[in-house]
Amino acid sequence: MQDGFLERIAACGVVPVVTVPDAETAVPVAQALLDGGIDVIELTLRTEAGVRAIAAIARSCPDMLVIAGTVLHPAQFAAVRDAGALASVSPGFSEALHEAAEAAGMPWLPGVATASDVMRAVGCGRTNLKFFPAELAGGVAMLRALSGPFPDTRFCPTGGVTSANLGDYLSVPSVMCVGGTWLAPAKAVTDRDWAVIRDEARTARLAVDAVRGR
Repeated sequence: MQDGFLERIAACGVVPVVTVPDAETAVPVAQALLDGGIDVIELTLRTEAGVRAIAAIARSCPDMLVIAGTVLHPAQFAAVRDAGALASVSPGFSEALHEAAEAAGMPWLPGVATASDVMRAVGCGRTNLKFFPAELAGGVAMLRALSGPFPDTRFCPTGGVTSANLGDYLSVPSVMCVGGTWLAPAKAVTDRDWAVIRDEARTARLAVDAVRGR
């Protein structure tokens, strides 16, 4: 499952990071992303609706790969797995979360921001990582620097990634995909403006394909 998850997010190239106020909003957001050509979503646990929203998308949008985002506590791995998430993401790394992800059989991208973070993660066998917060942690230059001592590590930068710099990040060989909130803007979610989300997804799809020569 880990390899299949990684292949899927790498193929998509961009992972929308989405927070919804209620579970009912989740499905139309996911459908708008699918309509725009994006078949991966990171649904965060930043609201109480997070787990229910994951379950709603997993049930209603079988073509969407649902990732649980902002996993902060060990018990959340089993909860999101049971809700239908096929993978999980955290803003940072800890040995406790590593062990909980292993116990739950849940593919997991832990967050890193420094070389020391990467060393801790790699020491536990984690070589596919979220780079967060990407822009504040040094952006493209930092990722290129990390590629030297960690040539076998791949990253999904998130945090400050936008349609304007998406291509710069994807041009780094160690970057398998990027993540960002711009694809489902909070105002569009609140206003239930699915056309905005669909159009953002379509623009991102075209941008990724252009960078990759597809």
